[in-house]
Amino acid sequence: MNYSNQPYSPGGFQVIPPAIKTIIIINVAVFALQYTAFGESILTLGSLWPLGSGNFRIWQPVTYMFLHGGGTHLFFNMFALWMFGAEIENYWGTRQFNTYYFICGIGAALINLLATIGDPYPTVGASGAIYGILLAFGMMFPDRYIFLYFLFPVKAKYFIAGYALIEFFSGFGSRTMGSGSNIAHFAHLGGMLIGFIYISIKRAEWSISGITGLFSKITSTIKPKNGPRLHRTNRAEPPVSEAEINAILDKISEHGYGSLTAEERRKLLKAGSK
Repeated sequence: MNYSNQPYSPGGFQVIPPAIKTIIIINVAVFALQYTAFGESILTLGSLWPLGSGNFRIWQPVTYMFLHGGGTHLFFNMFALWMFGAEIENYWGTRQFNTYYFICGIGAALINLLATIGDPYPTVGASGAIYGILLAFGMMFPDRYIFLYFLFPVKAKYFIAGYALIEFFSGFGSRTMGSGSNIAHFAHLGGMLIGFIYISIKRAEWSISGITGLFSKITSTIKPKNGPRLHRTNRAEPPVSEAEINAILDKISEHGYGSLTAEERRKLLKAGSK
């Protein structure tokens, strides 16, 4: 069965994995603080203000990701994060997912700063990082079907490409008309662009690592034809302990299945075949 061709269903082996759960909790908590006496100060200091506005601060490319312009804005960002991000975190592992999320969010902020020089409006929201997650889903599972409006099946690669085109034309359209739209189209595109660069670099690293591992495996199987050989006996292999299995499962949760060694994968397969 080709897993990448199956219809998409959110979740995976952990419906809300650790990184996504933490990000959602922090966003909801900060949103609640926006409606306290400190709300105005939080928005002023934490929003991503354009360069030249006099309000930009060095920490804002990070803090703006945890601020939102309203309950609807927050809900749809967090829903998309869970819907598409859960499977990515389960596939990559928590640490790599966190790295990717913040690289996309910060990268989106930097691109948005370049695109909004001289504008009077600040940017808030996790949308730049979320669009990076969408891009990752489209690249990791390009042939998975997403049901648009729960009715129309669309492959993930076309779904994500459509979103990118909409943001591209919307961004240039709003700049041309000089609208004061509070939708940061260039932040969305920036998150996707940074995500594409990151995944492309990682794929190159994985390819090199795979070739190196294959070469090592081939060379390790080469045996000398001459010389004495020891008589080998088949010994009963001890069973895999519960502690070993728990350690392997923790490693998958933290770093993803791809981080397992060949020996760890063999032990996991052996334990599952009992």
